[in-house]
Amino acid sequence: MDILHTVVVTLVTLGILVTIHEWGHFYVARRCGVKVLRFSVGFGKAIYTWKDAKGTEYAIAMIPLGGYVKMLDEREGDVRASELSQAFNRKPVLQRIAIVAAGPLVNLIFAVFAYWFMFVYGVTTVAPLVGGVASGSLAEQAELPLNSEIVAIDGHKTLSWDDVNLRLAARVGESGELTLDLREKGTSLVDRHIIVLRDWHVDVDKESPVSAFGLVPWRPQVPAVIGRLVEGGSAVAAGIEIGDRILQVDGSSIDDWYAFVRVVKAQPEGTLKLLIERQGIDINLLLVPDRKVAEDGQVYGYIGAAAEPVSWPEELRRSIQYDLIDAIGKAWNKTLQMISLTLDSIWKMIEGVISVKNLSGPITIAKVASASAASGLESYISFLAYLSISLGILNLLPIPVLDGGHLLFYTVEWITGKPVSEQIQLLGLKIGMAVLLTLMFVALFNDFMRL
Repeated sequence: MDILHTVVVTLVTLGILVTIHEWGHFYVARRCGVKVLRFSVGFGKAIYTWKDAKGTEYAIAMIPLGGYVKMLDEREGDVRASELSQAFNRKPVLQRIAIVAAGPLVNLIFAVFAYWFMFVYGVTTVAPLVGGVASGSLAEQAELPLNSEIVAIDGHKTLSWDDVNLRLAARVGESGELTLDLREKGTSLVDRHIIVLRDWHVDVDKESPVSAFGLVPWRPQVPAVIGRLVEGGSAVAAGIEIGDRILQVDGSSIDDWYAFVRVVKAQPEGTLKLLIERQGIDINLLLVPDRKVAEDGQVYGYIGAAAEPVSWPEELRRSIQYDLIDAIGKAWNKTLQMISLTLDSIWKMIEGVISVKNLSGPITIAKVASASAASGLESYISFLAYLSISLGILNLLPIPVLDGGHLLFYTVEWITGKPVSEQIQLLGLKIGMAVLLTLMFVALFNDFMRL
């Protein structure tokens, strides 16, 4: 069922973004008088096709990892004399630039719309309250006070841990001063802390910028009470029931759920002696955690149980919602922020500041899409917007084969007044194909390594 859910969500996600991208090319081509022969979502053999009154064939193909719009073009086949005016290659260079740029730009516009919808719908989050700092970290060196809220980083407001993470991510690989504005709980006073970064590196494949900085988010006390059980798990096999409170493990008292989790994770396939409370009666049980292996190869114990949910204090809950007009500006700023972060990350990857291990392919996209969809509408919409931005920016890169490569050739033609020679275009095509195949290989390799 999980695999089916992942496949369905991935197909829907890619289908939405590919259709939007190709529709951009299609719409502007039609407006410029170009005859569109085929609009395909996916590659390979068509599963379903139909035609409109203008003779355009629409197709849904078997491989849903892309799509294309095929236009009338003398370079790709014979064109009747009566249709020469509708050929793509006969159009003025500015119209060709507009047609090629339309796909990626529509992806970016869609991201604005997605964020707008998210802000109108409303985003529920929690305040970025510092619960602890890691030993030897930048956060500890800055002597950040506990139980204080991070209200701004480098002058930018931070309403949630997501905001904090994004602002810190923008400083990865950099040197210089980073400013954190914190407000202690229960006061209105804001203190500024200045942290000096010296070529700050983060392995974002293994940890988030927040954890790399040494920040431990505050979280409410979670009692060691069983709230959910997985059928077939070792907790069920041991006789544990929903509502049981874990009092002791191997004679040591358990203060909260996190303490219990630490003990379980440290004892894969070991035997734990539990003292639990069930409806006021103390019961002794033997628990043998299953053995699990994490993505990084670390082995840990797992019992198939979750804690009874607890509610966050009302004063720490954040409900971010805007009206129809104000949400436009917020969505625009959010999109610009994500575009800036994406371009910055690409540049830092070229410089070697960020490892190419962070490149992701279709497997990672599928996993994240499925997880975000399971987490709720706002999480999925946010992921869809970011993926649309990534698709738009990727296609605008000046690499032949991609839209950005065609834009480069047409821009040179516009400036010089004559098209780039076929020999140079062919050479660029070969180089672009090599670069693209290399990136795809690295992304897929990273995906399989994460598995």
